[in-house]
Amino acid sequence: MLGFLPAPLIGCIVLILLVANTVFWAVPVYVMILLKLLTPKGKARNAVSRLMAYFAQSWAMTDVLIYDGCIRTQWTLNGTELLNPSRKYLVVANHQSWNDIFVLMKGFGRRAPFFKFFIKQELIWVPILGLAWWGLDYPFMKRFSKAQLEKNPALKGKDLETTRRACAKYREMPVTVLNFLEGTRFTPEKHQRQHSPYKHLLKPRSGGFAFAMNVLGDTLDSILDVTIVYPGGAQGIWDLLCGRVRKVVFEVRELEVPEHLKRGDYSEDTQYRAAIHKWVADVWRHKDQRIAELQGR
Repeated sequence: MLGFLPAPLIGCIVLILLVANTVFWAVPVYVMILLKLLTPKGKARNAVSRLMAYFAQSWAMTDVLIYDGCIRTQWTLNGTELLNPSRKYLVVANHQSWNDIFVLMKGFGRRAPFFKFFIKQELIWVPILGLAWWGLDYPFMKRFSKAQLEKNPALKGKDLETTRRACAKYREMPVTVLNFLEGTRFTPEKHQRQHSPYKHLLKPRSGGFAFAMNVLGDTLDSILDVTIVYPGGAQGIWDLLCGRVRKVVFEVRELEVPEHLKRGDYSEDTQYRAAIHKWVADVWRHKDQRIAELQGR
């Protein structure tokens, strides 16, 4: 533990160790990317993808070990005994900070398949990580502005079609598909601007969830409702590295996959869209109440 050192120095040490770990694990992942490109589609490529996921999960777990070895944070992990690394999950989670990704790495560990999440298209240019995310079949999403859609209506639905293509690759292997339904990090300003009906959450976006359900619904074992709470308040990544995030709560609630949501046309079928919205709203009301309970207010 480095608690005896000044916080900025702790942050620098942990950051250097994490960067070194990133460079170390990027090598086998990049080798697997090349091998994957040379392997024909089918069982052989699926085997390479599984090996890549193992390396990526080892990368993530080493990050966690580095953090735990340097910083003392009080972790509360609820419901993780329900997880199984050989299953297929769709995760819905709240989103407050970039620290959420690290919390998910810690909470899931090797108890669940390595998780994939939706990434903004621009992040493919992040050094080292961008190519790794691409090779690991993370879905890159390109958002279009209202002005762009008005100028070119053909762009409508392109981001959701990306979701469909990416999720189709997950049908043949264990996977945890992560969906931050709010679509952006929670801030008081966004909350006020949205006039959100929830006290601790932004309004959820259901389109990506609906498409993931369409593609994976009949292969999913269950849906995981993940709630992340920072009792001391959500902080930035630098605060995490400096040891200023003292307490974290990670809670998993396992839900059955609703049979009536497995198939439907979210874009055109108003009844199906209404059913998706109702199911998501019920989950979000429960989550909002649970966050209040975990925060003690």
